[in-house]
Amino acid sequence: MSSLGIFGVTGLPEITAGMDLAEMIHASAAEQGDPLADGDIVIVTSKIVSKAEGCTVELADITPSEFAERWSAKWEKDPRVTEVVLRESKRVIRQIGPVLITETHHGFCCANSGVDQSSSGAAGRILTLPVDPDATCRAHRARFAELGVDVAVIMSDTFGRPWREGQTDIAIGIAGMNPLFSYIGQTDPHGHEFHVQEICTADELAAAGELVKGNTSRVPVAVIRGFDWERDDTASMAPVLRDSERDLFR
Repeated sequence: MSSLGIFGVTGLPEITAGMDLAEMIHASAAEQGDPLADGDIVIVTSKIVSKAEGCTVELADITPSEFAERWSAKWEKDPRVTEVVLRESKRVIRQIGPVLITETHHGFCCANSGVDQSSSGAAGRILTLPVDPDATCRAHRARFAELGVDVAVIMSDTFGRPWREGQTDIAIGIAGMNPLFSYIGQTDPHGHEFHVQEICTADELAAAGELVKGNTSRVPVAVIRGFDWERDDTASMAPVLRDSERDLFR
């Protein structure tokens, strides 16, 4: 593999609950002259999945807890949003200034449980992460197969990173391909054996897809073509999630 192709899928409408995302992506890619092909990897932004699956919260329906009220007043936050963040978390890992670092019910460690206020579809509405990103990716992969193409599917979201400024897209759901590639047991050209090096290709692909999506372009889907992936219909993000006992920062 000496080159990759990456393109965004344009022309998707505002997503609402119940829409068939896979069919819409398949049709939009064909309409723009880039029909999906066997071996493609479809990178879908979690935000449109949340909309399609009805993972929305109307702030008018939220009554914040005493803690949410107290913490939000200190940092000039909306206590209703804070309450949703807390409800979407398994536990709070860190409270540093106005930032809540939480572990979601999925096992993701991120800011504010992945709760998103931007481009939610309406004022006073926020989005939560999809309930089961792997299951959604498997469903989309199956739907693409019904439409005639064998593709892998990755769901992406934007996360911060320890030690570094700036955010990057990472994978939070996957179907059709293993999220990790291990060099363990292989040797370099000088005969040194790799003991720990394992690459999260799912994250690398998700980040690459973001280059043609962006947060303001209204292009929520990217397609990567030319990456040599091995089909694995048992794949999930579970191997990527580090156990807290092995995590130096929890």
